[in-house]
Amino acid sequence: MSRPCIPHPQLVRFKYPLPHLARALKSQRKIRIVAIGSSSTAGEGDIVPYPSRLQMALRKTFSDRMIDVLNRGIGGQEAPSELSRFESDVRAEAPTLVIWQVGTNAVFRKEEFDLGGVSASIATGLGWLRDLAADVVLMDLQYAPAIVGPDRIKFSEEMVLRIADVADKANVDVFRRFALMKRWTVDDGVPLQDMIDPTDPENLHQSEWSTMCVTQALAQAIAEAVPSPMMA
Repeated sequence: MSRPCIPHPQLVRFKYPLPHLARALKSQRKIRIVAIGSSSTAGEGDIVPYPSRLQMALRKTFSDRMIDVLNRGIGGQEAPSELSRFESDVRAEAPTLVIWQVGTNAVFRKEEFDLGGVSASIATGLGWLRDLAADVVLMDLQYAPAIVGPDRIKFSEEMVLRIADVADKANVDVFRRFALMKRWTVDDGVPLQDMIDPTDPENLHQSEWSTMCVTQALAQAIAEAVPSPMMA
């Protein structure tokens, strides 16, 4: 799709700086980021997922550093099951930054999940991550037909609010993917269906264009959260 990307930096700008990443960029050549989550992280179909794209974007921004973004996504998982992987998939990698994508499956498979229980699992995970010498960013839901239809929208909006609340209590950042994608379709005139992989019968997973543009917005948010001397 040739449509230009509008990353809306004012909408997705982080609330908190990323001090661990800033220090690493100043003193280390090799930097490791862990991206953990479900299919939005792991990837679905033939579309390259955001962690690989983010790695390329950050290496371009910080060209004198070797930044690796490790993809630790497993399709279909949600926060409660992802906690069991924290020791091996997050802590053992000694990352400088952790990006934890949560909430989508809690809404998509709402019959299987209690939103309060998912929120509690996110809070527990953030508590565990607090012991790491790493910054943490939560990524919330995608704005997709499968989770913004009449039977799901109120659950999506509630999950977004719960993620924001848990993050505020833990003083960690949220990458507001849901709000960004909603802005594209509501204000920028991007058809909702164009943001979804046309080969996905579930109408859940992002298209090539929206994955690219979400990654661009995330990379910019990360770069802006690093003190300006580190961006030189």
